[in-house]
Amino acid sequence: MITPVILCGGSGTRLWPHSRKSFPKQFVPLIDNKSLLQLTLERVSHLNKELICVSSEEYRFLVIDTMHAANINGNVILEPVARNTAAAMALAALLSKPETLLLFCPSDHHVPDVIAFTTLIQQGQAFLLKQAINKSTENTILTFGVNPTYPSSAYGYIRQGTSLRTYKKNSINAFEVAEFTEKPDLNRAQALLLSGTALWNSGIFLCTAKTILLALKKHAPDILSTCQEAMTKASTDNQFIRPHKATFESCRSESIDYAVMEKYNPVAVIPFTSAWSDVGCWNAVADLTPADPQGNRNHGQAISIESKHTFIHAPNRLVVALGTDNLFIIDTPDAILVAASSHVEKVKQVVAKLEQENIYQSVQHRKVGRPWGNYDSVDVGERHQIKRITVRPGAKLSLQMHYYRAEHWIVVKGTALVTKGEEQILLTENQSTYIPLGVTHRLENPGKTDLEIIEVQSGSYLGEDDIVRFADTYGREKS
Repeated sequence: MITPVILCGGSGTRLWPHSRKSFPKQFVPLIDNKSLLQLTLERVSHLNKELICVSSEEYRFLVIDTMHAANINGNVILEPVARNTAAAMALAALLSKPETLLLFCPSDHHVPDVIAFTTLIQQGQAFLLKQAINKSTENTILTFGVNPTYPSSAYGYIRQGTSLRTYKKNSINAFEVAEFTEKPDLNRAQALLLSGTALWNSGIFLCTAKTILLALKKHAPDILSTCQEAMTKASTDNQFIRPHKATFESCRSESIDYAVMEKYNPVAVIPFTSAWSDVGCWNAVADLTPADPQGNRNHGQAISIESKHTFIHAPNRLVVALGTDNLFIIDTPDAILVAASSHVEKVKQVVAKLEQENIYQSVQHRKVGRPWGNYDSVDVGERHQIKRITVRPGAKLSLQMHYYRAEHWIVVKGTALVTKGEEQILLTENQSTYIPLGVTHRLENPGKTDLEIIEVQSGSYLGEDDIVRFADTYGREKS
């Protein structure tokens, strides 16, 4: 049985303004109103509905919500800080039994043909079983390379070596890995493509837990020993496993390619001939949408008039392009990106500029996910803020108070159970209540449908850090 390990702790910025540090691209609903993480979980569920996710403390409830949406179970390892893929894979392997076959997958890739993907991984499993019989290759690490369709400098490459079809009945098209090449310049990418032996590096690996730990011990012993100590001191909270923070922070940050794969032997590769994308930039997202005869690609509430080669991503409101050419228009409720096609891969520079100027849209969305639901900051003024708050059935906010703000709550959908000081109040649609400054309060949803309220805050300070929690279902209390 294969145990998938989904690496979902990244905070990519190349899909800004939809992908932001607080809500990175693996959680953004980009395809059929599903996130790339949900599609990944659904894809690997054909192999096993029990898995391991490696993410960060900041994204823990986003991961759990996505696992529920995909009908998947498993453990979630929460890295206290990001330390790249070598450490993340080490943590998952240390959590597993030595002989467990682990499939390490990025969370933000799109593979539309699920059957082809499942067949590929099962072929890999059969290949490793054959290799295990041969004592000289029993600790093989298997990776999967994508047949390149154009010379891209955005992907790493794998150069195929000797064929590993050792006998006629072996139908698995596997090769030794001759070389890993990190993202090359365009000339080098063209040469690799013309060689006919190069594949894009998908970042997907299959091997036993014992094998990856042996490889780390040989080529990155410091990373392995730090992760071993962090997991020995780890704490467990239901599905969440938290490596020891101070220990893990001392771990070196390095990718598995640099730390292990470029040095380890034996490594084998099986080519994947079906469609694949790492959805790494808006060009890749645009390619997922069919073009009209003028080359326009419209997603959501988008209209192109007398335009050519224009991509519009408008999931929330109407966006019209008139007379445009080679333009990308990406709309969100609080930020719009308009970019020439030739510059769309430079979005990271935009985010860096916004961070430098402390503009909140660089890292935060207007709509913010919480373990109990979400809130959307509809309007903000000098001494007021208006939020639309959605609470899932059976969920409740922390028992809390504020020093600097009072709140008015108006129920617009569902039923609210409100704790206000010593009393409890049941409110239904069109009813409201007032929470004075300094009063202990809690909002919960006792119903079976979503609760929606409008919250009007007023006071001298409206920051999210003006919350004193006395009790919390999700372990967020502060002394």
